[in-house]
This record gives sequence, C-alpha cells and structure tokens, in this order.
Amino acid sequence: MTGPITADSADQPSTLEHRLRTIEDRLEIYNLIASHPPSADTGAKAYAEAVYTEDGVFDRGAGLSSWSGNAAIGASLESEGHQAAIAGGLAHFTGLPHVTINGDEAVVISYLQILTPRKSGETVEVPNHGASRGYHIHRVVTNRWELVRTRSGWKIKRRTLRLVDGSEPAREILRGALGELA
Repeated sequence: MTGPITADSADQPSTLEHRLRTIEDRLEIYNLIASHPPSADTGAKAYAEAVYTEDGVFDRGAGLSSWSGNAAIGASLESEGHQAAIAGGLAHFTGLPHVTINGDEAVVISYLQILTPRKSGETVEVPNHGASRGYHIHRVVTNRWELVRTRSGWKIKRRTLRLVDGSEPAREILRGALGELA
C-alpha cells in the first residue's frame, strides 16, 4: 500500500502535526514490542514492571500461568522456571507487528517464536559463523497487545497470546490485523 500517512481514525484530521505524531507513536510502539524478547530473555523485572500498566494483564491461555498487575508480571521473570529457561538458552523471536492506533489506545497483532538450543545431535559448522547443533522452535504463538498512551509513553494494558496449533483462538487474534476484510 502506498500513499500519504493518514489518521488511523476517520475522525482525526490529517494535519502535518497529526501525521508526525502518528509516526512517532508507531516508532514508540514498535520499540515497545521489540523490547519484549530482550527483556524476557534477560529476566528484566524492572523493565517489565515499567512497560505494563499497574493493572496490566498477561493472559497466556489455558494450561499456562497468567498474571495480573505489573508487579506480578515483572516477578514472573524472576521465577525459578523462567530463570532455568534463560540459563538453558531461551530465545524469544518476534515478527514485525501490525499496529492500529486509535487516539490514546492501540492494538498490536504479532507472532512470537520461542527457540531453544539443541542439546544433542550433530554439530554443524557454518563458514565464518562458528559451529552449533542448531536450534529448536519450541512454540509459535500469536499475540494481541492492547496498549494505552500514558504520561510516560505507551504501556501494555493487556497482552493475550495463543498457541498456533490449528485451533480457532490463534486465528481469531490474527484476524484482528485484517480489520473488516477478515
């Protein structure tokens, strides 16, 4: 799609000031979403607490722990299980997100892969890149990030993720990126 950047909401004027604010908002939101892998893979409790609203929710779906409140979300990164995953080489890898901004709220739809190093198997050497046994894609999930603009920038109000396993919940999240054409 080409053409000028316009307001995400039909009731917003497409002034130069508004267009610049929209670009700045998108860049801040992209950086917020891009910060998730390094913060999760380093157990950055204080960072997680800072990017979620005080009443933020992280909903990982049935069978997995979920948390309410930025303090609980931050504390989850210091849990024994999460620290063991980090020590084992946990790597979160996110895809480019789809961002929809509507005033002081935004919805972001994205994919996330969780990778882990292979502990056994044949070592493969790649010229000029070293040798390893490679990585295993442990999980692929869809994410719906509900954001709000605060005085200190964009924050996560709610994050919902669902496993990509052929079931409807993951596809439902993805349809959110397609708008009326879904």
